[in-house]
Amino acid sequence: MAMLTMLIDHIGVVWHPDETAWRVIGRLAMPFYIYAMVIGYSRTRDVTRYLTRVGILAVISQIPYQLAFQVLEINVIATLFFCLLTLLMLDSLKGKLLAAASVVAAALILLEALPFDYGGYALLLMLTYRYATPHMMVLLHLALNVFSIFYKGWTLQLFSLLSTLWIVYMPDLMRSMDNIRIPRILWRGFYPVHLLIIAVVYYAMNT
Repeated sequence: MAMLTMLIDHIGVVWHPDETAWRVIGRLAMPFYIYAMVIGYSRTRDVTRYLTRVGILAVISQIPYQLAFQVLEINVIATLFFCLLTLLMLDSLKGKLLAAASVVAAALILLEALPFDYGGYALLLMLTYRYATPHMMVLLHLALNVFSIFYKGWTLQLFSLLSTLWIVYMPDLMRSMDNIRIPRILWRGFYPVHLLIIAVVYYAMNT
């Protein structure tokens, strides 16, 4: 679901920018990816190795990201890598609330100051999935989306709440879908490869 909705979103960005239906469907992708990475982070036997893989993927994805969307922003995998680093720092500060709050504040400032895709929104959603109870996830995600409307004008981001509703209220469906084993190379390589394909097709069609 994460890969499919992201692909639909990116096709809409490049070839159908005025048709909101593509972007509405695409709003489901980011929460699914963040939730999957929170699960991966919490279950991995080697956090350093996990972070290293995400970091390498972020580096590999940067040029395809810039070519596909013709932007100078930092790609979303790099954003998620930074968010995971924040989780790692928070785990090392258990019981030290003031220090933990300072880490989160500093991370949010950096994510908003630099052109990270999704910025602080991604970190706040990751913290929600990591620490909130299921029902609180829905309320916190809704509050985050409402705040984002006023802060960034992200009206369409409201539709991303559907992903959290899916995660929280349809756990049996999520577990059944989890039985579908996606090859690791496809899961890890889909982001940079599909961006590279989009960039190549776009430039081929416009030259």
